Amino acid sequence: MDAVLGAGGEEKGKNDGEKSGSVGNHAAGDKAPRRERKVPILRAPAKVLGTMNAFLKRLLSLWLMALLAAPAVLFADEPTANVTAPAYVFPLKGGVDEVQLMLLRRALKEAEKAGASAFIIDMDTPGGDMIVTMEILELLRKTKLPTLTFVNPNAVSAGALISLGTKKIYMRKDGVIGAAAVVTKEGRDLEKTMRQKVDSYDTAKMRAVSAENGHNPAIAEAFMVAEKELKMGDTVLDGNATLLSLNGGEAVRLYDGKRLLAEGLAETMDEVLKLEHLTGGMTRMVPTGFESAALWITHISWLLLLGGIVGAYIEMKAPGFGLPGIASLVCFAFFFLGHYIAALSGWEATVVFVIGAMLVVVEIFLIPGTVIPGMVGALMVFGSIVWAMVDHWPSQPGTLHGADFEKPMLNLVIALAGSAVVGALLAKLLPHTSLYRKMVLVGEPSSIPETWKPTVNLGDTGVATTTLRPAGKAKFGEHVVDVMSDGTFIPAGASLRVASIEGMKVIVESAG
Repeated sequence: MDAVLGAGGEEKGKNDGEKSGSVGNHAAGDKAPRRERKVPILRAPAKVLGTMNAFLKRLLSLWLMALLAAPAVLFADEPTANVTAPAYVFPLKGGVDEVQLMLLRRALKEAEKAGASAFIIDMDTPGGDMIVTMEILELLRKTKLPTLTFVNPNAVSAGALISLGTKKIYMRKDGVIGAAAVVTKEGRDLEKTMRQKVDSYDTAKMRAVSAENGHNPAIAEAFMVAEKELKMGDTVLDGNATLLSLNGGEAVRLYDGKRLLAEGLAETMDEVLKLEHLTGGMTRMVPTGFESAALWITHISWLLLLGGIVGAYIEMKAPGFGLPGIASLVCFAFFFLGHYIAALSGWEATVVFVIGAMLVVVEIFLIPGTVIPGMVGALMVFGSIVWAMVDHWPSQPGTLHGADFEKPMLNLVIALAGSAVVGALLAKLLPHTSLYRKMVLVGEPSSIPETWKPTVNLGDTGVATTTLRPAGKAKFGEHVVDVMSDGTFIPAGASLRVASIEGMKVIVESAG
């Protein structure tokens, strides 16, 4: 059963391992002079090894710089409140849902990066999803900025709990806050046992949230549980038969020299800024349509990754550049753009991904067999994908935990597993389809010239002069022929056999 919050049935989620200098050759008991430590077998390729070592160092330097660039936020300065800086205002209007959660996360991070004087929620909501509400409370807890809520005019149900998650609350005189019982999505009461479980957990959570932000924990409990009586001294503010709701006048009343809940009354946001002595004006966050779409992009991350990987696989199997390559680029572009818009990552992850992909391409097409560029590139590609999905904060450098990587790693594993299955099926079935022939024969003449005759025959053997991916060249006797493998990669120098001749296309298979 999905629980929601609602009022009146309204629907409501010194790195010591990396030491400078060389590694090895420094053991305490090794007193032999370096010149005597000769390994004869290494004399011949010494120049090659020197070149490879230099190449490796350059690549590792590039990799380390890229990885440091990706989590740049870990080294960001923590924001400090500056009353002359603009206050960032986030309008929380309508139901509390996942779209509001995504927009609020992005707004908070932008406010932190800008060094805002405060983060103010301009609230008018009837309630919303309880899980989303708890996630919003966690976001508000993470930020180092001063947080406020302006009840303008309703903070009902989920809105009341979110208000308690901010340091200060201001209200319109006719504003209302409270009535935060948990109900089903259909607006019905929970069954008795479920009600007891929910009330026990959620009220304990909200008592802690309220106390942490300087609010009376008893008020939070009275908002959520009808049987909870609220007394201030000898005055009963709410009996044990109804949920507590407060209007603006009631929320600012003094009891023992302290206001009950709200810091003060205001009719406009400008009045709130004046009461808080914030002189830098305000920046109002206005959500765009694409920000809403970005939410759905983050939900289908694994599918976009699957499409990007499979598209790249098909493109590598076919010569030239066509639709599969375009589809792969589009999938990866939407993946990174969506997570950027959703404020889960910056552009650093995209830059690292592009560098990594370029290294993989260099390994495959320019210097095949060297391994190192491909390995480093693959690490950068997968590292950037995971990093793009991790929710990191500018104000909390170095505070990531294992739990922050659970969902990103799950999405990546699903995408890789799906890609392996789809890739295996495509490797077996795709070469025998008309679609594959169309992809690999783009630009081929529609008919065979009468004067054209193959220089090879079925069963002839030869040697690949280039790597077949799957197209390439092979030498049969004195003739170099354009050939295509049967769908598999065949390295240069491998022995080949002509498996079939289809028009002007010579299909070969490994003869090893």
